[in-house]
Amino acid sequence: MFTINQGDPAMKQHKSSLIYAIILVVAVISLLLAGCGPSAEELAAVDYAPQPDEDWGVSTPEEQGLDRDLVAELYYNASQLESIYGLLVVKDGKLIAEDYFNAGSIGQMGNRQSVTKSFISALVGIALEQGCLSGVDQKILEFFPEVVDQIQDPRKEQITIQQLLQMRAGYPWEESDPALMDALWSGDYVPMIVHFPLVSDPGSEMHYSNLTSDWLGMIAARACDTDLKSFAEQHLFAPLGIELGKWTQDRDGYYMGHGELQITARDMAKFGLLYLNEGEYEGSEIISPDWVQDSLQTYSEDAWDYRVGANFKDIGYGYQWWSIRAGDQHYNLAWGHGGQQIAVLEELDMVIVVTADPLYGQSGDGPWKLERANLNLVADFIASLPAD
Repeated sequence: MFTINQGDPAMKQHKSSLIYAIILVVAVISLLLAGCGPSAEELAAVDYAPQPDEDWGVSTPEEQGLDRDLVAELYYNASQLESIYGLLVVKDGKLIAEDYFNAGSIGQMGNRQSVTKSFISALVGIALEQGCLSGVDQKILEFFPEVVDQIQDPRKEQITIQQLLQMRAGYPWEESDPALMDALWSGDYVPMIVHFPLVSDPGSEMHYSNLTSDWLGMIAARACDTDLKSFAEQHLFAPLGIELGKWTQDRDGYYMGHGELQITARDMAKFGLLYLNEGEYEGSEIISPDWVQDSLQTYSEDAWDYRVGANFKDIGYGYQWWSIRAGDQHYNLAWGHGGQQIAVLEELDMVIVVTADPLYGQSGDGPWKLERANLNLVADFIASLPAD
């Protein structure tokens, strides 16, 4: 019979190595199991059937040519996220999947953050159609005569509406400097045309700038001699059947262009359908198809410096709309802080909407981790879809 000397150093080292090896094997197995995703039973239990509503025709993934399990896995994965509120999938004009999580609900009027910017782009296009604006090549200082005499940088005299739409006016990203962020939170935006420095020549580079979206909203309101909310309700929200919630105003009474718009997830989906259908909704043209096409072009590539995920690539920018490649698929995206999303997939005739905790006033690694998870939820699902 062999006996073990408990005091033998070699044996102690052997035992430690064995324990380490067991721990390593368990960890690897856990990782493999985690990567396997939900079981067939778990997928079968997922309920994402839309609630009937007079505004929406409802259907199922199978009836619209989608794999039911792919959609079920999307909703299973959504249920694991901390900050998501709502998730909708529209295919071929039908609402085929819908569910709400955490604090979300079908009637929730949440702050959709920078998704607002894509609505502002639409309103600029409508202002052009209405004849309030003559073209996107108009200089922005035409609409802010009160600051013309204060301009010190002559490059600002050449900035156009189009450059604001493209975020290529040369103004900086506010989060690059605490003083700029303080100015953004001040709500006093017209003087910033003068006081914010240009970080590049107008038209030369893209810099994500919230203030440029505020100025676009002001330009549309001033050009059409109205307030932006009234203009939006008459020419965009009412024709789409969108109920508008709160919309914050700045210190001068202008409705904010960079964020703060509050609407429901279903109304976000209507806006996505409008762009999917080239500006038409229920047989009526609300936005020019040319404007939709111009808006969804990519004018700037590599428009976002921070890694999002393996299927969130080739990030470009149009007229206040992002463009993304996920696997073999391409989509345009209205994207707001916290992971608010309206994803428009032209080739698949699909709109995907995500609402989430707006993480109001929060920045840094923690909030970005939550936002990134919501962005990757959609990108990973889109990458899994077969091309039509």
